Amino acid sequence: MGRQATSGAAPAAVTGRAPRTARTRHIIPGFGLTLGITLTALSLVVLIPLAAIVFTGAQMGPAKFLQVITRPRMLSSFYVSFSTALVASTANAVFGTILAWVLVRYRFPGRHVLDGMVELPFALPTAVAGIALTALTTDEGWVGSVFAARGIHLAYTRAGITIALVFVGIPFVVRAVQPVLEKLDPSVEEAADVMGASRSLTFRRVILPELMPALLSGFGLALSRCLGEYGSVVFIAGNMPFKTEIAPLVIMGDLEQFDYAGASAVAIVMLAVAFAILFAMSLVQARSARILRGGE
Repeated sequence: MGRQATSGAAPAAVTGRAPRTARTRHIIPGFGLTLGITLTALSLVVLIPLAAIVFTGAQMGPAKFLQVITRPRMLSSFYVSFSTALVASTANAVFGTILAWVLVRYRFPGRHVLDGMVELPFALPTAVAGIALTALTTDEGWVGSVFAARGIHLAYTRAGITIALVFVGIPFVVRAVQPVLEKLDPSVEEAADVMGASRSLTFRRVILPELMPALLSGFGLALSRCLGEYGSVVFIAGNMPFKTEIAPLVIMGDLEQFDYAGASAVAIVMLAVAFAILFAMSLVQARSARILRGGE
């Protein structure tokens, strides 16, 4: 036995090499190569175009930049875009969660059809969505005529803009919340019910904390999409300055007048707001992941 142990250790002593240990094999080998390809693709598709926008807007100087983004018409369009996007995203957070709950927790005929229709705003061209929503919400439309009889006008108002943004933003919330609901253990709710908790208390203390990271992520994605939405809004908005004019429409107007620097200045503001929202969303996701790892 001693001789076998000595002979087994001899090759390592002779060669001077440490015995091999098991290494983790990756499906995609070559970290340097894959990182280079990733950074190259990200630069070509995202970073370089965004840098061109910032470079074009920076050519006018700080004073001219502030003058462009603080003109009264521009401030009004910012207010319309941000306020309607915030209201629409809040509505999407509520109704998107309800829709995801129905799709996950209930079984009924046509459920899979409804589940597929949730992603219809992704596939539908935004111009087609805008024309369809405008036809529905005008005073002669199917929906607009009902409200017009009561003195409420939907099309060519901020309410119509909000409706269009709800249409394009609700899939983000549904698809963010739905996987979390599918993984949520119903036995936890049953335990809360056995302990005497009401339905509202169970939702607030058991279900909502689990849904909150995904709900905030869906809210942030919907808000970012609503801020930059153009095609589905331009038809239903009416585009009246100081009333229903949105910031993306001002950008298009500057481009039509060959004012690339002015359009880039407005785009930089919209880009900064969208980046701040997405960055905050990533912080929420990272914090929730740390909490989950700590709980495990």
